[in-house]
Amino acid sequence: MNIGLIFAGGVGSRMRSKEKPKQFLEVHSKPIIVHTIELFEQAAEIDAIVVVCVSDWMDYMAELVHQFHLNKVKAIVPGGDTGQMSIYNGLVAAEEIADNTSETVVLIHDGVRPLINAKVIHENIQSVKKFGSAITTAPAKETVVLVGEENDITEVVDRDRSFTAKAPQSFKLNEILEVQRDALAQGINNAIDSATLMGMYNRKLHIVEGPYENIKITTPDDFYMFKALKDAQEISQIYGVES
Repeated sequence: MNIGLIFAGGVGSRMRSKEKPKQFLEVHSKPIIVHTIELFEQAAEIDAIVVVCVSDWMDYMAELVHQFHLNKVKAIVPGGDTGQMSIYNGLVAAEEIADNTSETVVLIHDGVRPLINAKVIHENIQSVKKFGSAITTAPAKETVVLVGEENDITEVVDRDRSFTAKAPQSFKLNEILEVQRDALAQGINNAIDSATLMGMYNRKLHIVEGPYENIKITTPDDFYMFKALKDAQEISQIYGVES
């Protein structure tokens, strides 16, 4: 079984949107989170979807699921106090849906990262089955440097070996739950992402390369970039030209 865990538990203060959390802002008459969920809805290998949502917006999310016929969404659960806790809430819901947690692959994805494709989803699933994990990445376009305590550069990283971790980040459901539960027992509840948390437990992480435009829509610049890309896709469909 393969489960998409889409988390959108934040309110998006950096977006400066006053009326709605960023995941519910609309592009082409459709909320960003719906654009994202549809990628998993349309993927034949995905059996179920869990959505982690801002608690005050759960009813609205349920309305969107009905309106846009997101039939693979089997659970909508509230976010936690941190990103890690939001993901944990979603993992617990996935555990209830899964028929066998040791065989279930869970793809953990940002609700405001709608620019992946079917190939990324497929390669994540295959990587977890073969290697036990899949961290979607993109090659670094600029030189990465490591900085010390006094802002001095301690290392210039070889660009050929530098990648940016993005999402989905995918694992066997039982393995990520085991790490999450142990971390919470140890008082660790604010890991920046699942790859970081698994790395803290020395779990082997395998990369899957995704599209560079797989951005997380966090700022107004990101929003307008996504809108421009969707506009280009629409023009391509109408006029039969490459975007």
